[in-house]
Amino acid sequence: MAAVLVCALAVWAWRDPMAPLRGVLAVQGRWIGLSERHAVIGDHRWAYDEREAKVAGAPTVVMVHGFTGGKENWYPLAERLGGRYRLVVPDLPGWGESQRIDGADYGFAAQAARLADFLRHVRRDGSPIVLLGHSMGGGIAAIAAAEHPQLVARVGLIDAAGVRFQDNQFGIDVLAGENPFAVSDAASLQRYLDTVFHDRAVQPSLPWPVSEAVIGWRIRQAPFEQQVLDRIGRSDQRFLPGQAAAAIRQPALLLWCRQDRVIDPSAMALYAAQMPQAIQVSLDDCGHMSIMEKPDDVAAAVARLISQGTPR
Repeated sequence: MAAVLVCALAVWAWRDPMAPLRGVLAVQGRWIGLSERHAVIGDHRWAYDEREAKVAGAPTVVMVHGFTGGKENWYPLAERLGGRYRLVVPDLPGWGESQRIDGADYGFAAQAARLADFLRHVRRDGSPIVLLGHSMGGGIAAIAAAEHPQLVARVGLIDAAGVRFQDNQFGIDVLAGENPFAVSDAASLQRYLDTVFHDRAVQPSLPWPVSEAVIGWRIRQAPFEQQVLDRIGRSDQRFLPGQAAAAIRQPALLLWCRQDRVIDPSAMALYAAQMPQAIQVSLDDCGHMSIMEKPDDVAAAVARLISQGTPR
């Protein structure tokens, strides 16, 4: 029986090299109480995780990932928020396990419209939605909160894209037409991890052959990543989130890490100028992935937004 199981796992990995990693992540999600869900909403099939709160009517916290990310990026934070709130953690259309449609627009505006449809699908009477967005997801969340205040009770923008921050190497490369997150070999995979994480000790462990599977997968994703980066980083809508933020009147949170090498921390002040009601939290010793590097601090900031945040 053991030999049959090993053979089955080998065939599984051969047909889909990323399957074992996805399996491990799925187990991690179940371990922290998340259940997998799927739904066709608008023009896409969505994959998302959900966990009920211990108390009926608790706020629903919806977490939206960033560029090259997925719902699993939120698992450390979800573990700390679990029980207190209802959690809903989607893969955005085009990313992760959600559907991707050839030729579709996955820029800020199009994704914000899809996110609004998703919020209508998951909302419940008596459970206000707290919308959290990280990086690209922060830009999408800003637009959704501004354009659909009836859906979003509170909003948190974490290391959010969508404003003209001070020049850094990442921004310079994007404007030059490059993808600073591109991965083609072991060296570029490590460079990618070093760009988004400040502390190597908290980087995901990707031993061989998992690393080879991830490299191959990222190579296959390169054309799609370039397409999205063209829309959110170089098109006329690249600053749309920051412009839309002026219309956000809900209680809000802005959170950045001082060592963020992707979205420079100067972005927080630009968002704050549009959202004077926002609670501002600046964390030290972490990079772009604050939600994974400092989940305890981020969880405390989210709890503060929910309990103490005030509207404009």
